[in-house]
Amino acid sequence: MKSLINEGRQKLMKLFDEVQATDQKGVDLDLDEALEQAIQIIENQHRADGKLIFIGNGGSAAIASHMAVDFWKNGGVKAITFNDAALLTCLSNDCGYSQVFEKSIEMFGEEEDVLIAISSSGQSENILRGAEMALTKGVKLITLSGFDAKNPLRQKGAINFYVPVAHYGQVEVLHHALCHCIIDHFLANRKDSAK
Repeated sequence: MKSLINEGRQKLMKLFDEVQATDQKGVDLDLDEALEQAIQIIENQHRADGKLIFIGNGGSAAIASHMAVDFWKNGGVKAITFNDAALLTCLSNDCGYSQVFEKSIEMFGEEEDVLIAISSSGQSENILRGAEMALTKGVKLITLSGFDAKNPLRQKGAINFYVPVAHYGQVEVLHHALCHCIIDHFLANRKDSAK
């Protein structure tokens, strides 16, 4: 059991250094540079009085909910997610699950906003449709994906973070860690301004 635990821990540490980042044209970015650019996109949104929108399914929905709360409560950045049970079941029933995020972004997305679309596979239809609607509405897009390097979500964002492994737990842990790398900037700024 100890060797399995050690192997899993070592894999996570190694994977963080293997996370890949690209821009909208598919050009490779240094991970730190990509994180800086993502922070700048969110800072610009915040200054323009826009909001940060998170979408995801399953474990990615849990990350979306967690990060939306952290960004507005601790980071001072307006942030929401569309994971409410009544909203999801209503739109699923009336429009189909493939449109639950698309319809929400169509209604609430504005040009000053940023969408963070999280999908381990990068192939979830509802996430892809939500991302497309965001782009249609002029919402800036940041993506987090994994599994196949050629997944379609990875092609859409101004900044795209990709975890090169086909293991849900590892992808989700690193997506969460990347989000925390971004919010740590806002937490540090908030503490500095409070002094």
